[in-house]
Amino acid sequence: MGILCFILIFISLPTHGDAYGPDSCNYEGGLCRVGNCISGEYLARFCFEPIILCCKSLSHTTTKS
Repeated sequence: MGILCFILIFISLPTHGDAYGPDSCNYEGGLCRVGNCISGEYLARFCFEPIILCCKSLSHTTTKS
C-alpha cells in the first residue's frame, strides 16, 4: 500500500499547474529551494508545486554598456 501511494505521488507531480522544473528556473536566474525562499529572495514560480519553490533575488545588478 505504501509503494502504491509513493508511485501516485510521482505520477501526480507533472499534473500540477504552474510547475516549470529546475531547468527553467535556473535559466531565468532563479534557484530551486525546498520549503521557503531565504531572506532577500522572492517566490517567482514553482520548480515542483507545492514543495519546491523557484526563488529569485530581490536585488538585480544590471550592467549597461
